[in-house]
Amino acid sequence: MSKNKRNGNGGISPILETKNLADIQDKTGNLYESIVVISKRANQISSQLKEELHGKLEEFATTTDNLEEIHENREQIEISKYYEKLPDATLVATQEFLEGKVYFRNPSREDKTEE
Repeated sequence: MSKNKRNGNGGISPILETKNLADIQDKTGNLYESIVVISKRANQISSQLKEELHGKLEEFATTTDNLEEIHENREQIEISKYYEKLPDATLVATQEFLEGKVYFRNPSREDKTEE
């Protein structure tokens, strides 16, 4: 879990809050480009979280295909509840972007500045 930025929460509220669009736009100079950067980072966070969750839940996986034999495991339920309470990947990515913790570059802009 230490790989995942969402674990410490870093003061990130799981509740959606309004953000100033000018602050988001200032980072790249273009609001839409900023949104693309945030969405790509959110996808990275979401993928990491999904892999982490599946890894933990695999410990409880059974090889039987009989639906009648499925039983509830308290530890599995607690792990699932923990991950449900974490803030959404988009909220974490937006916060990281606004704090300047996300590295991004636009190759098309770099080509124009080198000429």
